This record gives sequence, structure tokens and C-alpha cells, in this order.
Amino acid sequence: MTHRREASASMTLLHSFTLWTLLVIYTSSASATSLPGFGLKLYDPLCAESCVRSFSSLKLSCSIVSQGVHKRATHSPVFTPPKCKANNEAFLTSVASCFNTKCSEEKMSKLEAFWEESVTGTNKVPAKWTYSEALAEVQEHPAKYQLKPTDFSLNETSIAEPTTYLKQWNQLGGYRNEMEIESRYSITLVVIALGLPIVITWLGYMPYIPTIYDKLKPFMLYPSTIGTYSVRPLPFKLGNVPNIGQAAFIIIFVSLTVVFASIDYDVRQPNARFESTKREQLAYLVYRTGSFAYALLPVIVLFPSRNNILLSLSNWSRSTFILLHRWVGRIFTLLAVLHAIFALAGSKTRTSADWRSWGDSTVILSVITTVGSGLYFRKENYELFLLMHVILAVFIVVGCWYHLIKRYEVIGLDFPHHSYGQEIWLYLTCAIWFFERLVRVVRVVRLGILRSKVKDIGSGYVRIDIPHVRWGLDPGKHVFVYFPTLAPLRPWENHPFSVIPTVALRCHGSASSPTTPVSPGGSSGLEDMEKSVTQIGSKPVLPSAENSAGVTLFIKKSAGITKHLRSYDRLFTFLEGPYPGNDTRQILRCDRLLLIAGGVGITSVFALAHNHWNVKLAWSVKEDARCLVNELEPAMDAISTAQVDIRVGSRFNVTALIDEESSRGWERVGIVVSGPGSLCDESRAVVAGPCRPVSSIEASYSTTLVVSSSTEAQSTETLETSLTVPTTDVTTSTTTEEATTVTTDGLTTTESTTAATTTADSSTTTTIAYTVPTSFKLLADGSDADGLAVKLNGNPGRSLVFGELPDYDEVVFSFQEETGYVQYDSKDLCVYYGDSDPAAQVITCTTVLSGRQFPLSCEKPDSNQLKCTTPGKTCFTARSDPTAGCSPTDEDWTQFYVRPYISGSFLLYLGNGNAMADELDDMDLKAVDLRLKEAKDT
Repeated sequence: MTHRREASASMTLLHSFTLWTLLVIYTSSASATSLPGFGLKLYDPLCAESCVRSFSSLKLSCSIVSQGVHKRATHSPVFTPPKCKANNEAFLTSVASCFNTKCSEEKMSKLEAFWEESVTGTNKVPAKWTYSEALAEVQEHPAKYQLKPTDFSLNETSIAEPTTYLKQWNQLGGYRNEMEIESRYSITLVVIALGLPIVITWLGYMPYIPTIYDKLKPFMLYPSTIGTYSVRPLPFKLGNVPNIGQAAFIIIFVSLTVVFASIDYDVRQPNARFESTKREQLAYLVYRTGSFAYALLPVIVLFPSRNNILLSLSNWSRSTFILLHRWVGRIFTLLAVLHAIFALAGSKTRTSADWRSWGDSTVILSVITTVGSGLYFRKENYELFLLMHVILAVFIVVGCWYHLIKRYEVIGLDFPHHSYGQEIWLYLTCAIWFFERLVRVVRVVRLGILRSKVKDIGSGYVRIDIPHVRWGLDPGKHVFVYFPTLAPLRPWENHPFSVIPTVALRCHGSASSPTTPVSPGGSSGLEDMEKSVTQIGSKPVLPSAENSAGVTLFIKKSAGITKHLRSYDRLFTFLEGPYPGNDTRQILRCDRLLLIAGGVGITSVFALAHNHWNVKLAWSVKEDARCLVNELEPAMDAISTAQVDIRVGSRFNVTALIDEESSRGWERVGIVVSGPGSLCDESRAVVAGPCRPVSSIEASYSTTLVVSSSTEAQSTETLETSLTVPTTDVTTSTTTEEATTVTTDGLTTTESTTAATTTADSSTTTTIAYTVPTSFKLLADGSDADGLAVKLNGNPGRSLVFGELPDYDEVVFSFQEETGYVQYDSKDLCVYYGDSDPAAQVITCTTVLSGRQFPLSCEKPDSNQLKCTTPGKTCFTARSDPTAGCSPTDEDWTQFYVRPYISGSFLLYLGNGNAMADELDDMDLKAVDLRLKEAKDT
């Protein structure tokens, strides 16, 4: 338990460090450069910049006249150096006169600052006069000459030519307005891409919203956009189809991108740069598509990263973010292509400038990367694809950088002191990429060099035991494994695999454990699937589970590095992880779990059943995978709180399995499927059907479907829960207020209570000894369950219920004075903690307690009310912390509650008596007392 808390703390620190580092990088980069309209004000004041440019093209006495075109991109053959402007009185007084006329509404201090910074074109060469001095010269010798459009030189203090000034005003003002619009829409796109997953997730914690989400899931989460294709790729390897919800996100994002690229264009004519409305419009399209493309780069890099902060802040899976990464990447490429097309259409001449060359190369690489990321290329050689994908991505970012910086040079910006802010997106992109790699290294270094034992168990399957790694039995937990010595030329190659603590495979049998049926059958179409188990009992130690501390992987060899795996005693190994899987909080709150798995995928959901009290597990494997069953069957046999069905050589009828569970009357059934695409998609289609609004079904239950693929290159769609802790670490007590009878190993316990009795003339205190009945029933006192007796069905891990329920009968309890345990048939009661719930469910203890089960201990009754106390705990399965489990709160839980179940029955809970009303309402909990009633009286 101590190790678990240390691991949890270290992971919390790691993710906190990640978040704060990104914020520091962002703020530091933002301080160096800002986006127009967000910290950066271009051409401010606009009138002053327009004045300076109205005179800049005129020949001064010190100007240089040549036939070439200077790199500042003016079309005039006149070049006037900053030093010339700084000392030319005609230029300085003419500009000051223009300031005085056109900028009368601006503050003097602002004009002075602009003059000092920009009147000569650079702050490195200051003018010989300040603005005040130049203005004094103008007031002493006012401008008398009005410049004409045909004037070429400036020899005296003159008034700016009106059309020239208007053209400059329109050009600069239109460009500034366009840049600010681009910034606003770029930030909006990024905020929507990053914020929508968080908002949708956090809304799910608000009252009433989960009910709405449950009704939307059959329409948004389960169905595919094309037939039943989802995990399965489309024919001809065209790619994977998003579900309706993912498609909605993509459509929203694409639509907003199109809308933002199509509206709010401020075209101004006459214009100093663009001689027609068409050319000005094309230029703005170039700017906007380029700006949007740059803004999407950080999103593209963040979405597929293993340490994506959004995985911690939302309940969206990594596979969803990878899918969105592909679509955002396609949008980036489309924007880049449009950027190039618009630039070509708007250019009079096509020069071979450096910035153009970098831009053209980047567009070409983007197209190659997008086309090369298709499913066909990924399937042909995934490792080669991944290597080339990273290399091309680096070249694209470098190309974007030089395309921007070279453009800054051409337009005369003194970068990095002055810029238009687009480089901030590149700073963020590089920061995310480098930091994500750093976190990966930290994860590997934390575990150090490991030596794993590899055992070939036959038929292309291997078992890998990695000692000295202490992790809990959390569903979905997976790692990326490196075997540097298997491929010395590719030491970076790694693959994700689900992990099981080796100790979890040391199963010991018990009399109460049911046997696990293994059904022979015909051929099966199943490949790799995953399964879940509930509770670990006791069985002989498996031969290959020699280490009490460590993790175990079961791997099916494939075309990657795993094809080199064979029996090794000490294989050089690195582990990167652990990483969590899908958010399982909603799954674990279901009344029943149906787990459908097959092949080596069993490892991904093995732990899920250990964190739930009511599970049905269906595991199917091919005939040649019998070796895998032989290896795991002893652990399967120990599941005392689950119905387990293992089939070799035949597959399950998924429709029949789901229909059977949905017809049994459970209010919420969670379905977890792990396997090949055909199985996942078939299950998804079946679940999406009955969850449509058919009143007879929708009113009785809702289904949660989590589909995961256990292929070697994509096994991150797994689940997570809490660590299993020894029962010696746990104490629980509960407050029950009801009359019941308890039998405790034949012992009858009694206790005296003191009651105050007051008469009319005097106050006397009488001590009345209360004798605890040898056997009693527990009755509800209060709420809608008032007067109902506790019922059980006799199996471990089952709920205590009130009311009529098939296979549940009233039972007789006893109180064990030495331990404070309430027992039935010499079996203890426990509480089971849910995710962030204000109350824990009262159940019958299983053979070995999971991390969320704790024995229920109560005070010796001094009246006919049962008073129990259990430590308050906050349990969670956090994506940011794969080792997360239960942490104590500041107060004990002493209040019993009932929660409506099916067919007018109620479940019993023990929780926080000071819980907020909305927390109780969210679970529909009502306070109740437990009353003891001697068994012979009923």
C-alpha cells in the first residue's frame, strides 16, 4: 500500500510538472512574441505609419537611385537608407506636419514613442530631431507645398499627397484588420479542438447531464457512420470509419474552418499594394489559410502523443485522439495546398525567393505525409511508416519555420525583435513534441534496466515475466516495451502491450470457487481479443509465475520485432509506462458487466472483473491458442464473483449473449468487448440496436459499450481500475439502523445501553441491558424501503437488497463481538467503494478482497439499531495516474442509505452523513436506519 501511494504521488508530480512546464513555455514564448490583436498591435498608430510610408518612396537628397529592386520589396528604384532619413530635414518636417494634421486625436506621448521607434525605419538609427523638435520646425516654417501624384522627389517641407496617404491607410489598416481576424479565428479553432473534449467530459459531472448523455450514446457513441465498420477498416484499406460522435466533432471542426476562412474580409480600395479587389482578396486568402495551418500544428502534435494532457482532463480515449490527429492533419494539408494555390494565383511573377522555396517544399512534404499515412501504408510496414512519419513531420516544421523567417527578412522585419507573431505556433509545436519525448524518457528511466524471462508457450504465443515492477491490477493498464538487443539497428522500436501483475496469476483454489467451463467447438474466426476477471481466489502457483513482484505480458508474435521473441532467461528490456486505458468510472457503476474477449486480448481486460462484483465473462480462442488457455485457466478458475465461459475453437453468439443480459432486468449493463474488428463492430451494432428509444427496453436498462482493439500496434483501448490491496490494510465499519438477527460462530453477544427516563416529579436514570439476539434479520427503518428485510442470494460479492428480486431470499445474521463483523452463514459483509461516490455499496465479501472492498465492522449494538462506521474514501480511476486507487477523506462514513434498484427493490449503501444533497440526488440515495429483529419473531 505504501508503494502504491508513492507511485501515485510520483505520477501526480509528473503530470503536474508536464502541465506547468507547458504553461511556462507558453508564457515565455508569448512574452517574446504575441499574436496581432492579442498583445501585438500592428501599425499603431495607423495614421503615423501611413504618414511615414507616404513619404518613404520619394527621393531625398541623400537617396540612392538604382535600376534594381531592394529586398524591402518596394517597386521604386529609389532606396533611402535609415541614416539618410534620420538627417534629412525635408523628410522629418514633412512627416511631422503629417502627424500634426492626420493624428490630432492621438496622444503626444504615443506619437513621440512611434517617432523614436519607427520614423527612420529602425530604432537602431534615431532621427536627429525628436517629434517635438521637428513639429516646432514645422510651426516655425509651415508646409506650403502640396505634393502631386507625379512628384518623384522631396526637397522641402510638404503636405502628403491625399491619394497616396489614403492608399497607405487602406493597405495598412486592411492588413492589420485581417491579421487580427486571423488571430481570433485561429485561437478559436485551437480552443475548440482542445476544449471541446474537456467541456463534454466535465459536463458529465453536472446534475442531470449523465442521463442526457446516456440517451445520446445509442445515437452518437455506438453507431458507425458507414454501416457496421468501425474497428474494421473499409474495403481496399481505405481507412477506419469514425463513429457518429467522432464524425460530429470532425464535421464541426471542418465546418468552422471553412466558415472562418470565408467570412469577415475587409477589402479596401484604393490600395498602395493591391491594384484590384481581386488581388487583395486573394492575398487575404493566402494570409488566412497560412495562419490557420500554423495554428493547427500544435494540435496535430498534441493529439497522438502518449502523454497528451487531454487524456487526463477528459474521458476521451487515445484512439479517438489519434483518429482526430489524422483528420486535423488532413485539414492542415488542405490549408497548405490552398495557401500555395492562392499565392500562385495572386502573384504577378513567380520569383525564386528563399521563402517561396521553403513554402513549396513544405506543401509537397505535407501532401506526401498525408497520402503516406493512409491505412495501406501503415499495414504494409508500420515501423517504416512511423519512422518516415516522424522524419517528414520534422522537415515540415522546419520548412514552416524558414518559410516564415525568410518572409520576415524580405518585408524588412527585424526578427526576433519584431514579427507578426505566427512563430508562436511553431514554438508551441516544438515545446509539446520535445517535452512529450522527455516524459517518455523519464518513464523509462524510472524503471531502469530490466531483465525479462521469455517463455514460448507454443502456436506463436509467448509469455514474458518482468520482475521487480510493482504495479496494481488495473484494467487497461499497458506499457510500451523495448527489446533493444532483438533489433540492434532499431533500438527505438517499441510496442504497446497490456500487463498483468505476475502475482495475480498465482491463483489458489477455494471451495466456493466455481469451475470454469471450457467448451470444445469448431473453427473460430476470432483472433486477438480481451477478457476480464473479477476476484482472485487461490490455486496452485503457475509454473512460470516465479516472481511475487513483477508484471507479465502475453504476446502473439507478428511481423514486427515480436517475431524475434523466443525463450530467454534474461532478455534486456525497457518499459515505458504504465499508461492508463479508457475511463472506466461509468462502466464500474453498472449493475452488471458483460465481458466478451478472445485470444491474447484477455490480458487487456483481465483486471476489470477484479473491480466489479457482478460479472459475466465470455472468452473465446482459436484451437491453436489452447496454450494460452492452459496458461491462464487456473487464474480464471479462481473468479468467485463472475460467471466464466471459456471456449476453444468456437465463437460466441454475440447477439444472444447481449440479448440474454439485457433481458435479465438489470438497470445498467456495461458491455466491454475486446478483440478483432469483426467482433467489436458486431457487438457495437447489436448494442446500438436495442439502445434505440424502444420504450420496453430503454426504460429497463442502458448499456455502456467500450470497444478495444488488441492488435500489437494499437492496444491502447484498454480499461483501468484500482489496485488490489491486502485485507490486512483495510478496516470498514458501517452504520445500520434496522432490526436484524445475527449469528456469529454460535456466540451470542450482549451489550447494555443507558436510557434517560424523566417522571413528572423527579428525574431518574435507569440502566437497561440490551441483549444482542443470537440470530437476527436486518430491516430498513425509514425511506421507501421501510420495514423490508435484507435479502441475499448466497454468492460472494453480491449486493444486499430490500424487496422482491429473483433468487434473493431473506437471511439470518449474527454479530461477532471479537471483530465487530456482521456475518451470515459464517461469512462476512463488506463495503465496495465506487468512483468518487459519497457512499459505498454493502455486499458480501469475496474470497480475496479487491482494492475497493473492505470488511464491514460495526459497534456492539446497545439497542435494536445497528451502528457501523467505515473510513471515508475517495476512489477513482484517473487517466492521469495509472496507479490511482482509494485515498482516505477527513471523516468517517456512518450513515446507511438505500438506492432504488429494479422491480421495486433497493440496494444498501453506507456513506457520508454530511454529503451534499446534490451528491446524494445524483445517485438517488435516501437515508435509512438498520433495525435488528430477532429471527424467531419473523
